[in-house]
Amino acid sequence: MLKKNNEKITLGVIIGNRDFFPDRLVGECRSDLLEAFAKTGIKPIMLEESATKLGGVETYQEAQKCAALFRTFADEIMGILVVLPNFGDEKGVADTIKLAGLDVPVLVQAYPDDLNKLDVARRRDAWCGKISVCNNFYQYGIKFSLTTKHVVHPSDPGFLKDLSDFAATCRVVRGLKKVRIGAVGARPGAFNTVRYSEKILQRNGISVVTVDLSQILGHANKLSLADKTVVERMEKIKSYAPSGRTPHEKLVQIAKLDVALNSFMDEYALDATAIQCWTSLQQNYGCNVCTSMSIMSENMLPSACEVDVTGTLSMYAMQLASGSPSALVDWNNNYANDDEKCVLFHCGNWAKSFLPDIEISTAPILGTTIGEENTYGALAGRTPASPLTYGRISTDDPKGIIKAYIGEGALTDDELNTFGTRAVAKIPNLQRLMQFVCRNGFEHHVVMNASNTAGILKEALGNYMGWDVYHHNSAPDPLTVGNFN
Repeated sequence: MLKKNNEKITLGVIIGNRDFFPDRLVGECRSDLLEAFAKTGIKPIMLEESATKLGGVETYQEAQKCAALFRTFADEIMGILVVLPNFGDEKGVADTIKLAGLDVPVLVQAYPDDLNKLDVARRRDAWCGKISVCNNFYQYGIKFSLTTKHVVHPSDPGFLKDLSDFAATCRVVRGLKKVRIGAVGARPGAFNTVRYSEKILQRNGISVVTVDLSQILGHANKLSLADKTVVERMEKIKSYAPSGRTPHEKLVQIAKLDVALNSFMDEYALDATAIQCWTSLQQNYGCNVCTSMSIMSENMLPSACEVDVTGTLSMYAMQLASGSPSALVDWNNNYANDDEKCVLFHCGNWAKSFLPDIEISTAPILGTTIGEENTYGALAGRTPASPLTYGRISTDDPKGIIKAYIGEGALTDDELNTFGTRAVAKIPNLQRLMQFVCRNGFEHHVVMNASNTAGILKEALGNYMGWDVYHHNSAPDPLTVGNFN
C-alpha cells in the first residue's frame, strides 16, 4: 500500500446569484455543497447565510464582503470554487476573485436545469451563466478550471471526481510555488543531461539551496556510534529494509551519512533533494546513498540522484498530485520485441512503496569500476503491476522556459531477470513518445508514480504554472498551453 499525503484542502466558495431567479436555489445549493465537501474531505470558507442574501454573491458590496472573508483565510485557502445555482452575476463573481487577490486555482461549476421545471419558479439558466462568468474571467485575466460536464449537480459522481481532482491541482500549484530543493554536490561531469537553470526555476517560485558534497561528508565523518543520532538512524534503517549481506560497518556509514543529510535538510527547511551519487560519494566515502534517498522519498521528501534538480522537482509535483511517493527512473531498456513496453531501472533509490521485496544491496554496474564493496547502500527490488503516471519537468535554457511531458500507462508483472530497482512499463504509442523525448531535448531520467494523475498535472503545470506541457496520448486539445500539442 502506497503511503498517502492526507493534507486537508481548504477552498474559498463563491455562490453566484441573480436577483430575478428564485432565491431558494441558493439555499438549496449550500446544502448540496456541504454534502459534497463531506464526501471529499474539503473544508469550505464561504459567506454565512446572514451576511448576504442566503450567502450568495451578486452585487459589488457582496463581492467586497466575500473577498474580505477570503483574505482573512488567505494562508489557508488553496483554491476557489465558483458555484452557479442559477445564471449568477458575472461581475460579482469576477470582482470577488480580483478583490481577494489570492492568485489560486479557480473551478467553475454550474447546475443543470430540470427539463420539467423550466418555469419561472425553478428555472436556472446556469448553462448560459457559466459562459458569461468564464468570459469575464478571460477579460479579467483570471485562470480557471472547468468541470468535465458543462453543467453538473454537486451530488453527481462526476462532480465529486472533478472536485477531488481540482483539490489535487490546488495542492500541486501551491506546493510548486514555494518548494525548496537542496542540491548536494556538483553535477557529475559525465552527466550534461541533468543541467538546469536555477534562475528560470527561481522566477517560478522554486528555490535551490546548494551545498558542497565535502561539507556533507565532513559532517558524516565526524560522527560515530557514540552519537545518539547515529544509533537512532541505524535502527530506522534496519526496520526500513532487510540489510541482506551488508556488513555492519557499512550500515554505520550509511547511518552517519543519513544523519548529515537530514541535518542539512532541517537547517534549510528543504522539501526535496538532489544528490551527487556518481561517483564521488563512493570513491571518497565508501558507500551508496540510495537507502537514505529511498527513506526520504517514502516520507514524502523526494530525493533524486546525479544532482537531477528538475528530476526531483518532477517527483515532488507527482507526489503532490497523487498523495503518494514518486521514483526517479531511467528510460533504460527495450522489453524484447514489444514496441509498447520498456524496462525502467535505477541502481536502487526508489521509495519502499514500489518495492515489496526491498533489500539493501550493492550497485553491480558501478562496482565494476570502483569496487562493489564501495557501493553498499543501493537497494534491490522489483516493482509489481500497478497504475502508472510518468513524466518529466525540465528547464529549457535556450527558450527561457520550463517545459514538461506527462502521460499514463501501466506497470506490469512481466518477467524481468536483472538486479537493482526495476520495473516493466507498458505505454501506448511508446515509440512516438521516445521520439518526442529525444527531439525535444529531455533527459534520460523520467519519474514514475503509481497513480492516474496526468490530467491533474496537465492542468496544474500548463494552465496555472504556465509551462509548456505535452500530454502524451491525450485527445487534441485547443486549450493546451504551449507549443507541444
